[in-house]
Amino acid sequence: MARINIQFTRFPAFYSPLIGTAAGGFLQAEGLDPDLSIAAPGVSAIAALLDGSAHVAQSAVSQGLSSLEKGETPPAVHFAQINEMDGFFVTARQPDADFAWSKLAGRTVLVDHGGQPLAMFKYACLKQGLDYASIVAVDKGSAAEMDAAFRGGEGDYIHQQGPAPQQLEHDGVGHVVASVGEAIGPCAFSSLAATREWLETDMAKAFMRAYRKTRAWINEVPAAEIAAAEASHFPDIDQDVLAATIGFYQKLGCWAPHVEITKSAFEVTLDVFRNVGRTTDGDAYAEVIVPPPSD
Repeated sequence: MARINIQFTRFPAFYSPLIGTAAGGFLQAEGLDPDLSIAAPGVSAIAALLDGSAHVAQSAVSQGLSSLEKGETPPAVHFAQINEMDGFFVTARQPDADFAWSKLAGRTVLVDHGGQPLAMFKYACLKQGLDYASIVAVDKGSAAEMDAAFRGGEGDYIHQQGPAPQQLEHDGVGHVVASVGEAIGPCAFSSLAATREWLETDMAKAFMRAYRKTRAWINEVPAAEIAAAEASHFPDIDQDVLAATIGFYQKLGCWAPHVEITKSAFEVTLDVFRNVGRTTDGDAYAEVIVPPPSD
């Protein structure tokens, strides 16, 4: 089998459509031997595409926007969606069946300060009628450092990707009270990226066949079955927690059956970044997005 190297910027259950290409055996069925890796902290997985150590990267279309803002041609292009919704959650110290975003005003929130997560969180606040400046937003560093800080008693709320919030709830440390994805709605959140040259190869076509089959599987198979297939990738997460997280994402609709990055979803993401003062001239969609490879 031919080795295919896939690099992630982050590795939560949110990226199950890509993780599942290997965990579900779909790449192997196409004659591809997958090697999954995670980029070093602070390093974009795009770098691995450019130095040839990865064929496919888990990324986000906002990465391409950063290049355009510098007047540069994006070094890689985005050819398929992974998630069409934000996959972060807000977790409180106590259960709150009547939670409203307005309750965050004046409270200490450990907010993920990664470029896109932070922009999306601010946009969710806007959509929910909350002034972000009214929150005591704290940057505790990496996802692991944020989790440790909340477990150690810091913050009234925390902003994380699944399954970390669900594991907090399982451990009796917090209670999930809101979904950022529900607050915003569909958008071009995360994507698959590659070089234009690789997308012309037979390997790219084989990968895409496997990915399309994985997306059907991820939407049709019970969450517990997907969690069982992926469990070895999440040794620190209780399997029931993993299944609950996957089940929520299935219901949320972030893994829509279509693989294309739609222009309507892309336009919402442009609005998200305009809200934080970033603008892109020209036809950004045509410069950042390409169709998936096909037979």
